[in-house]
Amino acid sequence: MVVQMPSRGDPHIAVLIPCHNEARSVGDVVRDFRRALPTSQIYVYDNNSSDDTVGIARAAGAIVRSERYQGKGNVVRRMFADIVADIYVMVDGDGTYPPEAVHRLLAPVVSGDADMVIGSRLHVDSQSQFKQLNRLGNRLVRALLNFIFRVQLTDILSGYRVFNRRFVKSLPIFGGGFEIETELTIKAVQRGYRVLETPVDLSHRPAGSHSKIQFMRDGFLIVNTTLALFRDYKPLTFFGSAGLIFILLGLVPGAVVVFEFIKTGLVPRLPSALLAVALVLCGVISITVGLILHSIARRSQELEYQIQVLADEMRGCQTKDPQ
Repeated sequence: MVVQMPSRGDPHIAVLIPCHNEARSVGDVVRDFRRALPTSQIYVYDNNSSDDTVGIARAAGAIVRSERYQGKGNVVRRMFADIVADIYVMVDGDGTYPPEAVHRLLAPVVSGDADMVIGSRLHVDSQSQFKQLNRLGNRLVRALLNFIFRVQLTDILSGYRVFNRRFVKSLPIFGGGFEIETELTIKAVQRGYRVLETPVDLSHRPAGSHSKIQFMRDGFLIVNTTLALFRDYKPLTFFGSAGLIFILLGLVPGAVVVFEFIKTGLVPRLPSALLAVALVLCGVISITVGLILHSIARRSQELEYQIQVLADEMRGCQTKDPQ
C-alpha cells in the first residue's frame, strides 16, 4: 500500500522506523518524534518481532506495517518503495538517537542544500555513549571507506538520516542487513548526491534492550559491501591495483631467472620462470579487465544521468499546477 503525499502546503515528512523486538523503546520513540514533528506521518516497519513491538507502536500512534524478509536492509528497501513523501526521516527504534536533533538534520534538506543528511555520532562535537568495540569497528569502517572513496565523512554507519524524495526514489539499494547504511553512503557519494553530516549524541539503550548487531558477522558484511562497491564503482582502481600487485610479485622470481640467464646462459629454475610468467600474465589480464569495466561503468553512469534528468523533468511536470 502506498500513501500519497499532499501536493500543496508544507513539505510532507515521513518518519520511518525499522524495528525488530524493540518493545521497550519503540513507544517512546514514536511519541518523541510525534512531539518533535507533529504534522509528520510516523511509520513503524516490524521485521518479524516476537515481542509486543507492533501493539506498542500502534498504541503510540504509528502506522504499523510488516516486512517478512529478515534484515534491516530489506526493511529499508520496503519502506523506500512503499512510502511517498517530500522528506524522509529514518531512525532506529532503539531509543538511542535524540529526537530533538531532527530539525538540525531536516534543515539542509528542506532548504535544498543536501540530498542526505547523516546524524554523526562520531563528530568532534558529539558526545556519544559508545561501547569501545563498536567505536573501534565504526572507526575502521570509516577509515576504509574514506581511503577508498576519497571522502571525509565521520560516521558511515549511523542509522539516523534524512533524505529528500529524489534520493529515496532514485537510489537502488540491495543490501539485506546492517550493511545498508554503508551502501547508502557509498552510492550517494559515487552518484553525486549532496551529503552532509550534523553531530548527534548517541545514548545508551533502555534497560533490557539488546543490540541486534553481531560484531563479527555484520562487520564482515559491511567490509564485503565496501569492497564490492569499490569493485563496481572504481573497477580500474580495483583491478588495476590487483594487476600491479601480481606484476610486482612476478618480478621477484623473474628477476632471479633473468639474472641467472645473463650470468650462465641457462634457465635452471624453470618452475620460477613459469611462476613469473604466470603472475605477470595475471597482472596484465587484471589491468585489461579493469580498463574494460571502467569504460562500461562510465557509459552506465552517463546513461543513469540521462535517465535521472528525464525523471526529474517528469516529476517537475507532475507537480506543476494545471493551467
